[in-house]
Amino acid sequence: MTLIKSKIVPHLWFDKEAKEAAHFYCSIFPDSSLTNVTTLHGTPMGDSDVVSFTLSGQPFMAISAGPLFQFNESISFMVYCHNQEEIDYYWEKLSAVPEAEQCGWLKDKFGLSWQIVPANLDEMMQDQDAERAARVTEAFLQMKKFDLSILQRAYDGELVRE
Repeated sequence: MTLIKSKIVPHLWFDKEAKEAAHFYCSIFPDSSLTNVTTLHGTPMGDSDVVSFTLSGQPFMAISAGPLFQFNESISFMVYCHNQEEIDYYWEKLSAVPEAEQCGWLKDKFGLSWQIVPANLDEMMQDQDAERAARVTEAFLQMKKFDLSILQRAYDGELVRE
């Protein structure tokens, strides 16, 4: 049994899919594994799985505890990507609700929201040149999945603002 040693661990509430979701996420992210599944019997919702897993070294927990709570966009997980290939990979693996896609945000098949973003986006947005940040913002507000080449061209001033 693996004991969690992190100070803060995200805990996800699923209807019945905690184990399935953990396996799915572990199949996508490197340095990931399912570390423990405990089934609680006789809960108000019947049998309930409590799942421990890591994604890219970050510990998570999940529970299958019935339909009392649903995910919404007020919580999301950011995945920082170093190139377009990585953005495309995570987008293809995770995106399951096309109408929810906007500005690098997507929703997976379990209803969990993710932000698939370039690793250098924070640097672009915090640039001391406010015009650069404004051009990048204007560019990404028109996107669903981030396009690094367009963001870089906007940052560099190669895209003309209308």
